[in-house]
Amino acid sequence: MNPWFQLALATPVQFYIGRPFYIGAYKALRNGSANMDVLVSLGTSAAYFYSLYLTIHGPAMYYETSAVLITLVVMGKLFESLAKGRTSEAIKSLMGLQAKTAIVVREDQELTIPVEEVIVGDVVIVRPGSKVPVDGEVLEGLSSVDESMLTGESLPVEKKVGDAVIGATMNKNGVLRMKATKIGKETALAQIIKVVEEAQGSKAPIQRVADVISGIFVPIVVGVAVVAFLVWYFGVTPGDFAGSLEKAIAILVIACPCALGLATPTSIMAGSGRAAELGILFKGGEHLEQTHKIDAIILDKTGTVTKGKPELTDVLVEGDETEFLKLVGAAEKNSEHPLAEAIVAGIMERNIELLRTESFEAIPGFGIKAVVSGKELLIGTRRLMDKFDVEAKQAYNMMSTLEESGKTAMLVAIDKEYAGMVAVADTIKETSQAAVSRLKEMGIQVIMITGDNERTAKAIAAQVGIDHVLAEVLPEGKAEEVKKLQAQGKKVAMVGDGINDAPALAMADIGMAIGTGTDVAMEAADVTLMRGDLSSIPDAIYMSRKTMANIKQNLFWALGYNTLGIPIAAIGLLAPWVAGAAMALSSVSVVLNALRLQRVKIRNQ
Repeated sequence: MNPWFQLALATPVQFYIGRPFYIGAYKALRNGSANMDVLVSLGTSAAYFYSLYLTIHGPAMYYETSAVLITLVVMGKLFESLAKGRTSEAIKSLMGLQAKTAIVVREDQELTIPVEEVIVGDVVIVRPGSKVPVDGEVLEGLSSVDESMLTGESLPVEKKVGDAVIGATMNKNGVLRMKATKIGKETALAQIIKVVEEAQGSKAPIQRVADVISGIFVPIVVGVAVVAFLVWYFGVTPGDFAGSLEKAIAILVIACPCALGLATPTSIMAGSGRAAELGILFKGGEHLEQTHKIDAIILDKTGTVTKGKPELTDVLVEGDETEFLKLVGAAEKNSEHPLAEAIVAGIMERNIELLRTESFEAIPGFGIKAVVSGKELLIGTRRLMDKFDVEAKQAYNMMSTLEESGKTAMLVAIDKEYAGMVAVADTIKETSQAAVSRLKEMGIQVIMITGDNERTAKAIAAQVGIDHVLAEVLPEGKAEEVKKLQAQGKKVAMVGDGINDAPALAMADIGMAIGTGTDVAMEAADVTLMRGDLSSIPDAIYMSRKTMANIKQNLFWALGYNTLGIPIAAIGLLAPWVAGAAMALSSVSVVLNALRLQRVKIRNQ
């Protein structure tokens, strides 16, 4: 083929199709670093300009070397991009969940409008088989809602008046009339998408190792290529400039560290995406990596091990029960504690009218103090009675009996005199026992922490198979218990759902918030478990372990490829175009390996 015709064909390939490599190399060198683009630019430019010199001065040319190299590398990038696109499928599927329209009631008329036009406070109608358009609260109706697309929970959840509903979930069988409370970027779905995007775009600590290796690797490779050229030109085949140059080009191309650069981010993207499908939201790649190191987990009792919906079970009083409950209910209605809400709900079910509260004080870890109709009430623990010098030892035996059956008993004193006792019981979540068993199988120490007394705590812990219990811990003491375990060399995860868990969640190596909990807890946590039960905890650790194993496989492949490829190229067994094909194949192989994470199965699937 005419050399000038070859030049005409090779030039647009070199400088148009290869332009991104030159730009990338320029930016890297300007920032004082070197990357894959530097190696590709050096290798192909050497072949192109040497061929141009030969076109003018001699017969032999190597235009096909530079053109084929660039073509193969670009094709590899294309396949790599297509494969990497699949790692973002979790984001795409989440975005596709959003309802397109909503039926709102305005001026007594039902209007179908785009979901973007719904405003906070709108009354929205959700018919059977329709998606809930935005987050809200049920005003009228009873139905079951399929939340599996967001939480991974396969069973529909019953929704009644006062219950929260999440946008993008599917209404199954009843008409719901709801009030829009969160729209647009404030909805749960939008927040989930944001968390997953941030996790997929963040760097895990292990990626920094790959970055450091890449940073020192490129200059070394350039040096090896120069040495190989000199050895071949002056020693092995003296005077053979073209042959020596081929060996140097092959080294530059085979050593491109693109597979090394892809090893971690593709696995993080695929792993965090699969976790999101399971209802597990990692806030960043760092948390996805660190979770696999966990060897101790502290579980808050209320709302985590149990459902957090206790019920009034026992009322023991020495006088008039109705008058007693009027006073107790009036005092407890001022408290936001779940146990107080259970007591008030139980009293209201008895159709007892509550009295007026004149003052109220919550004493964290002890109970409450209130004045109702001129009477001073103390409701809480033995320590509360001791604190105010109330003689209540006559009730301790009965209190212990209730506690040993898993109930939380509270002593009541009126005007510093013991007056009776109330007890509540919380239901253990159906998945708690199986989840604790799985965590133990994974070699993780499981500890339950609670402000409850030791007898109640141990009774509940025994039902789910937890051997270690930290009872009567004040809210501010939870973070201290985390620090104690860390001082023993443990990597600690804290799992909670309440405001009082936030300091401990922040202190732990990994904080996990139950998705049904408070916004404060979820903000403080590193991982949010959307399913709202303990089964997500071993799933999260399992996904972290699988992702880390995948990253290590990728790094081993990428480093092994370069370690073997460079000496093979240096001794002249690889033509430059073969090196280019191998480099492209290496990158695609790493991405395809990362995609295996999208098919990870967990035990209960």
